Amino acid sequence: MLDGISSTAAADIARAEGLLGQAFAISPDTALAHFVKGQVLRAQHRYAEAVLEYETAIALYRNSAGAFANLGQWKLFTGSCAEAIPLVEQAIRLSPRDSRLGRWYLLIGTTHLLQSRTDEAIAWLEKARTANSAHPRVRRTLAAAYGLKGETERAAAELAQARRLSGAPIRTQASLA
Repeated sequence: MLDGISSTAAADIARAEGLLGQAFAISPDTALAHFVKGQVLRAQHRYAEAVLEYETAIALYRNSAGAFANLGQWKLFTGSCAEAIPLVEQAIRLSPRDSRLGRWYLLIGTTHLLQSRTDEAIAWLEKARTANSAHPRVRRTLAAAYGLKGETERAAAELAQARRLSGAPIRTQASLA
């Protein structure tokens, strides 16, 4: 539903909304229900509403690493870059051995990159690569950061690895010319 892996996204969302209605009828102040509602809203591209649900989930349960990370991601994607990093860092503090660490490091690195803090971006993106070396998006983002820093050989190596991992060509400015 969230990652494009369902061939019946509309039906899945409708079912999720029905189940959420049941969950809220039973227990309207459950952090997990608000977190899941945030996920459903996110799948519907209703990001500002999803942010409110993640904030509610955190207010109800301050130890929800997933809610902190998702709130950070959607704060970034809705234009609140300054708020994103502390939220994701809180997720990391709450769950330092989480299987999603690579994604969280990528999010922090991407946020730094968008704020033109290339050195900080590279540090976090290298951590993301270490945590999840098979993720082409990590490699592509790291290639961009190296390229912005002028480290073209490292950028080219990361881009080549991203191509190998994704199995599809990655278009560059040179290939578009």
